Order: sequence, then structure tokens, then C-alpha cells
Amino acid sequence: MRAWMIEDKQLQLATLPDPSPGPEEVVVQVKAIGVNRADLLQVQGRYPAPPGTDSRIPGLEYAGVVIAVGERVQSRREGDHVMGLVPGCAYAEQLVTHEREALTLPAGMDFARAATLPEAFLTAYRALFLEGGLQPGQWCLIRPATAGVGLAATQLAAALGARPIGSSRDLSKLETANDMGLDAQVSDDDTLKAQLDAVTHGEGVAVILDMVGPQWNTLLGSLRVEGTLVNIGILGGMSTELNLGALLMKRQTLKSMTMRSQPLEKRIMMSQIFNDRLAPLFASGKLLPLPLERFAFDNAIAAHEHMAGNAFSGKRVIVVGE
Repeated sequence: MRAWMIEDKQLQLATLPDPSPGPEEVVVQVKAIGVNRADLLQVQGRYPAPPGTDSRIPGLEYAGVVIAVGERVQSRREGDHVMGLVPGCAYAEQLVTHEREALTLPAGMDFARAATLPEAFLTAYRALFLEGGLQPGQWCLIRPATAGVGLAATQLAAALGARPIGSSRDLSKLETANDMGLDAQVSDDDTLKAQLDAVTHGEGVAVILDMVGPQWNTLLGSLRVEGTLVNIGILGGMSTELNLGALLMKRQTLKSMTMRSQPLEKRIMMSQIFNDRLAPLFASGKLLPLPLERFAFDNAIAAHEHMAGNAFSGKRVIVVGE
């Protein structure tokens, strides 16, 4: 098989032996690969793969066809159309994953569109509802609501009865999120707190999904009493200062999370949550795949360059075999 490998902080196309499944694993012929910010960071040496994962091959998200199964596999068979998350190694023509991590493609969905789903929607659902405890009718801030997770979070919050507020430094970039169900838009600038106070009529937001970082004192000032801030990214920097007194008096909760470094049993649990809670929403049309830009497998580097430009609200998908 061919795979994209990291050499000297650059992607290089290489030929490797085809993988074989373990007893409870399946081999997937990859048809589409979702490109994520973590892939760019891994190539740059800033986001290492979890222990036990080949750090030379990036990629967390795929869609494809099962072509081989391990001897104890019960839930999958050759020919199944699947998608899912893996700790790494998705930038290849074939990959190996546990049978219970492989998700069934929604009916009628092609591989490229399916590759926009797992990372964005599972991350957003876990952050907003499992970690944040978001309830119907509550306000939530999605910061920013311009990329994959932000767009997925917007759809999920709206579909499940919450009131999503999307932020961006450039309000023109919120057009896609607005079409997906934003209740309000705010500019991510020095007036952010005042804007949020106006939108929520002083109530504050119940949950903040933050992918940027540093300006937490401003964010916590807009978080209601006993609200929760869930941080999943540090695009704006790795250090911050906090007013612990204000945090204490409002009994607020700070959480952080990643999807990639979870142990297998938790990854399987999240796959089951997708099957039980999210798949029906896709089937009913309440959730939709994300807007995408397609890149051929041989043009993976161009996909990374496109993402680095930050000019597109949606997902970049590498299509294999076209």
C-alpha cells in the first residue's frame, strides 16, 4: 500500500507492506480521509501520536470498505462500508482498526461526505453534552464556529434544543454556521463580553466550547453561575492567567479534553454513542455532513496548505483512488 509518512517535518509518499488484522480488528481499504488540524501539527512535530501508534503516518479520520477481518471479529464482515476515528495512520490506502470502533456509513452517504463526520461530531457532542452538560434551552458559545468542530457543534446544539452562539474574528466567516442553526453571532474581540451579555440578556452562557485558548478571564466573565468551559484547542496560545476569585464565587467548572489519546474502551464507548444518538439524527436529516473541499490522495500536501490558509468553513477531504 501507499502511505504518507512524516520525514523531517514534511510529508513524503512511501510504499509499505499491507497491514494484517489482529483477532478483533478489521482492515479497511481507505476511500476518504478527513483532514484535521492535528494532522498539520503532527507533521510540524507539535502533536505527537499516542504511545503504541506509528508516529510516522498521520491521520485520525477515515471512511472506506472492510477488506479483511480478524479471527474473532463478529460485528463486521468484508464489504462493509465504514468510517471512524483512529489514533493515527489514516493517511494510507489501508488501515487497521478495532471492529467496534468502525461505524456504519449513514444510508445514501458517499465516502467523502462520511469522512467529514467522526472527528467533528463526536468531539462536539462529547464537549457540549457529556463534559459540558448542555441542556435544551441553554445558551452555549462555540469559539470559533467556523471550522469542522464548530460547525458540528452548531448543528448539534440546534438539533438538540440548545441555543448556539458562534464567534469569529471575522463575522463574514460565520455565514455557513448561521445557515446551520446559530441563534446569534459575536465578534471575537475586546467587546466579546458585552456582546454576550447583550445576547443572553445578562444571563450568561451555560457552556463554552473553546478551541482558541488564552482569553479565559473574558470568557469566564460571560459564563453563568455554575457554567462549564470545555477547552479542546490552543490555537491562540498555550498560556493564560485566571481570576481564581471570580471562578470560585461563580462556582464555574473548567475542563479540557482530547479525543485522540483516549484508551480503547473509551473510544469504543464514543463509537456506541454515535450509533445510538447521532446516527438517528443523520438519518432524519436533523444533522448534515459538513461542507467539504476534495483533494486527491497524491495531493495531500495541497490539502494541508489549504487548511493552513484558514479561508474555508468546512472540512478538507483526501479522496483515495480517484
